[in-house]
Amino acid sequence: MDPRSALTMHLLSSSNKARSCAACLAVTLGLLCAGCGTAESGTQTVAAQPTSTATRSTTTVADGTSTASSTTTSSTTTASLPGAGKPPVTIGDKNYTEQFVIGELYRQALEAQGFNVELNQNIGPTDVTLRALEGGSLAMYPEYLNVFDSAVAKYHHDFRTGTGAYRAAQRYAAKHGLELLSPTPFSDTDAIGVTVGYAQVNHLRSLGDLSKVQSTLTLGGPPTIEQTKPNLAQIEQTYGFTPHAFQPLAVGAEYSALNDGAVQAAEVQTTDGQLASGDYRLLTDGSNAFGWGNVVPVVSARAVNAEGPVFAATIDKVSSLLTTPVIRRLNQAVDVSGQDPATVAHQFLETHGLIPASPQ
Repeated sequence: MDPRSALTMHLLSSSNKARSCAACLAVTLGLLCAGCGTAESGTQTVAAQPTSTATRSTTTVADGTSTASSTTTSSTTTASLPGAGKPPVTIGDKNYTEQFVIGELYRQALEAQGFNVELNQNIGPTDVTLRALEGGSLAMYPEYLNVFDSAVAKYHHDFRTGTGAYRAAQRYAAKHGLELLSPTPFSDTDAIGVTVGYAQVNHLRSLGDLSKVQSTLTLGGPPTIEQTKPNLAQIEQTYGFTPHAFQPLAVGAEYSALNDGAVQAAEVQTTDGQLASGDYRLLTDGSNAFGWGNVVPVVSARAVNAEGPVFAATIDKVSSLLTTPVIRRLNQAVDVSGQDPATVAHQFLETHGLIPASPQ
């Protein structure tokens, strides 16, 4: 299990009380609206929005899967929507917060266009996912570009640009009955973060600046930091610093360790919800040593042909809205404020006009 999965299950299971806090959700959504980007270049026009509404209640269980317990639809305009009459389609996501949110965004936006969508919130390891795509039991799932290039396409070299990484992934996909839709503006990769106060006192902006404080620097991170790519030794070599000490940290403990001064820098993720607070600074990775973590929706060519152009256009439209500040706030709403991913996704899509407004 991805280490973020265990943390997500803990956060979701402990958030029932927080989910009922309408005021908290209102504040969160206000932040979402204020920080949204709208980079839409290269996307197709999505069909006009329906007047019908659809809601589904989702229950998250201990193993990270979800079950849809009910669906209700009002109005009778569904037959006129572009997805009406298309074959039922199953989309999937991985079992941690960011993927839960993205999966719900795609599902709800597609359903608003009349598509019959089932969401699988625990698609399993990469090889299982690929077999599901090939066999037709899964039509689409959001993958990270660096993961697709390394774990799916099996490329053993790094890419100097995100465009190069995407084109290489597209070439592989086209040869294997897959299609990659437009990447998200945000990139989710490892990063080194510090508190804003520590950065200001020590004039830290880039990873190379850590050489200024290396003699007193304790760097925190997961125990697996030496097994990941790039590992800590590679980052140190690229940027010319060697921390005085390394402190293993449990997943989710990085920010409390920074706050307490137990570590001065920590390995985090670029889209962590905690970063939306403005209390932390990510040190810039000018050499792109951590790679390219944009989400690329991976769709089977069979599904693209069966579902029609509005299917891909709808997914592309959602993806185009997901800038780094936006995805951080969406993750913050779930991981920090304890909101339900489906509710957070619904409010975001409603705000941006991709689903009909809820009746007052």
